[in-house]
Amino acid sequence: MEKIVIGRVDKADFPALRLNDIAIKIDTGAYTSSIHCENIVEKEDALHCTFLDDEHPLYNKKEFVFENYDIVFVRSSNGIIQKRYMVQSNIKLFNKIFKISLSLSDRQEMRYPVLIGRKFLTKKFIVDTELLEVSFNHKLDEDKNTIQKP
Repeated sequence: MEKIVIGRVDKADFPALRLNDIAIKIDTGAYTSSIHCENIVEKEDALHCTFLDDEHPLYNKKEFVFENYDIVFVRSSNGIIQKRYMVQSNIKLFNKIFKISLSLSDRQEMRYPVLIGRKFLTKKFIVDTELLEVSFNHKLDEDKNTIQKP
C-alpha cells in the first residue's frame, strides 16, 4: 500500500459515530488514538459516554453507547498509567474509510477533540509537520468538482 502524506492537524469524518469534519491532531509520539469524551459509565452491559467538541454545537455533548469495548492501560505523556476504555470505529480521510481503535479520554485541557497515534498511522501515512488539513482540503476540492453547473 502506498503511504499517504498527512499534515500535523486535519479534519476527519467518523461515519459509524455520525460525526463529520472533526478536528484531529496527528501525534507520532502517541501510540494509541483517542477521542474526547466524559461521563464514561458502564451500565446495562454497555459503555455510555458523552462526546465533547465546543466547535461543533450539533455534536457537542452527543451521547454514545458502545456494546463492544475493551479496557486498556495507557501511559500518558506525563508518564502516568491510566485505565481507559477502547472502542472500535472507523475514520474517513482522503475519501477512504479506515478501521480505527479509539480510547475514550477526557481531553478537556487539549485543543483537539481527537488525537491520532502511531498505531493507526503506521503503514498508511507519512506525516509532514508543515502541512495542515490536507485530507479536509482534498474533500473540499472533491465537493467543488461534483457540483454540477446548470
